[in-house]
Amino acid sequence: MSEQLKVATFAGGCFWCMVEPFDRRPGIHEITSGYTGGHTENPTYREVCSETTGHVEAVQITYDPDIFPYEKLLEVYWQQIDPTDDSGQFNDRGGSYKPVIFYHDEEQKSMAEKSKQALQESGKFKDDIVVEIEEAKPFYRAEDEHQDYYKKNSFHYKLYKKGSGRKGFIDKHWKNNKADVEQLREQLTDIQYKVTQEDATETPYKNEYWDHEEDGIYVDIVSGEPLFSSTDKYDAGCGWPSFTKPIAEVEEHMDTSLGMRRIEVRSNYANSHLGHVFDDGPKEEGGMRYCINSAALKFIPKDELEEKGYGKYKVLFE
Repeated sequence: MSEQLKVATFAGGCFWCMVEPFDRRPGIHEITSGYTGGHTENPTYREVCSETTGHVEAVQITYDPDIFPYEKLLEVYWQQIDPTDDSGQFNDRGGSYKPVIFYHDEEQKSMAEKSKQALQESGKFKDDIVVEIEEAKPFYRAEDEHQDYYKKNSFHYKLYKKGSGRKGFIDKHWKNNKADVEQLREQLTDIQYKVTQEDATETPYKNEYWDHEEDGIYVDIVSGEPLFSSTDKYDAGCGWPSFTKPIAEVEEHMDTSLGMRRIEVRSNYANSHLGHVFDDGPKEEGGMRYCINSAALKFIPKDELEEKGYGKYKVLFE
């Protein structure tokens, strides 16, 4: 862990939707929803929404740059917003919802400008990238009901993220990004690539974690996002790692391939194929069996959680 944690501040429309994408990444210590960029002190949610304060809804992130550097924070940021819209984000209109990168030092400013220019030159969007890059100003913490909204009000949060148009935009522009294919081929082994990118299934009883019993968490081999815990792992007798539930949000889709009707499980951010979920799990644990390919996973031992940037998950083993 770095001796010196750093702070990053991003505005990307409704701050409810800007916490979750960063929260489960390694090296992220704290995320606070709040208001910044304006001219009034300690504004309320109602005042900011009135468009009279000059503030925008934003998130302030305390992070370990040795584990999750600022460049990777920027990558996550771009993939949550419409960078061509400076009049709001998705269904939320007005200056309090405009996207802004607030830099805290000259290094962050330089990296943000280079990142913005790279996205502009990539041609990914036909319109110009219009996100402003501004020096950080006083940040005011939002009311308690707005903190960790995606955890406190999960059902409404998912409806809002979809209904606002944000989820559809992200899926269209960022899921299965073909520009990353070659990088993934170099990063992953052959079986890891085939499973996560081509929806393959590895051989039962001949994979890394099917009988693995060490305490720790399992993360996406592509993105590092936490997925499952050893505390929810059990022997289902199928030859693949099986869990009663995930520890983070995963995507579930109907899969009618191979002449069967199954529910496919994919990771939320990297969109990696993980496996399938069935309703024949332990009844006392909710009845679900998440049958997951070892090749889609990376194991982080309990004793290395803090060192690897997953310290917040130590609570699972206390």
